[in-house]
Amino acid sequence: MYTLYGIKTCDTVKKARQWLDQNGLAYQFHDYRIDGLTPQQLNNFAEHLDWTVLLNKFSTSWRQLSVEQQTDLNKEKALALMLNNPTLIKRPILEVDDRLLIGFKADTYKTELL
Repeated sequence: MYTLYGIKTCDTVKKARQWLDQNGLAYQFHDYRIDGLTPQQLNNFAEHLDWTVLLNKFSTSWRQLSVEQQTDLNKEKALALMLNNPTLIKRPILEVDDRLLIGFKADTYKTELL
């Protein structure tokens, strides 16, 4: 079984969930707003994905940060921001065995999962 991380109201997460459902793939959905995000989960993401890819600088949450929060970023500062505000994490993240797929593209899911 896979685990899909994201926020249920996110359009891209909705597309990923729909694709998984249509292809009969079992998954558990982990909603950051409902289920939260632990430091261990975020560190696991950061071990498998570059933090610069993990941090979504195109999100509304990013634009709402102060200039001070947005500047002089390093891995530790970025992870702290994401832990305090999981909507800064690019969505969705699909945990497949010991690897993570970030974002949703039907072709990628098809290649990786079917």
